[in-house]
Amino acid sequence: QVQLAESGGGLVQAGGSLRLSCVASGHAFSTYDISYYMGWFRQAPGKEREFVVAISRNGGFTHYADSVKGRFTISRGGAKTTVYLQMSSLKPEDTAVYYCAADDDVGYDPRAGPLYAYWGQGTQVTVSS
Repeated sequence: QVQLAESGGGLVQAGGSLRLSCVASGHAFSTYDISYYMGWFRQAPGKEREFVVAISRNGGFTHYADSVKGRFTISRGGAKTTVYLQMSSLKPEDTAVYYCAADDDVGYDPRAGPLYAYWGQGTQVTVSS
């Protein structure tokens, strides 16, 4: 059974930083860099889930939402089943539940949430003004 375990959420003041982590287990993901992605999505109260960032297996490809470019950085752990999201210059509008996602075959549209088969339980990020 595939499990994605997120950690690192919390409360921070505007302008501060947080680092999220996600560890995947229970599945032998693809070795193809262009197809196996892990990413982060978020959902704020009363809003739909939105794409934040995604990274390919070996880190050769990354995709960022315009709203987080220059502030958030995604990276891979050495085992390729871990992904980190460094969030800096946080804004109140970044407040949301952040979900980790993974799939073997989303290379043609890593921003599309419905393509991801595996999801974590979510971790709350709250940015106070």
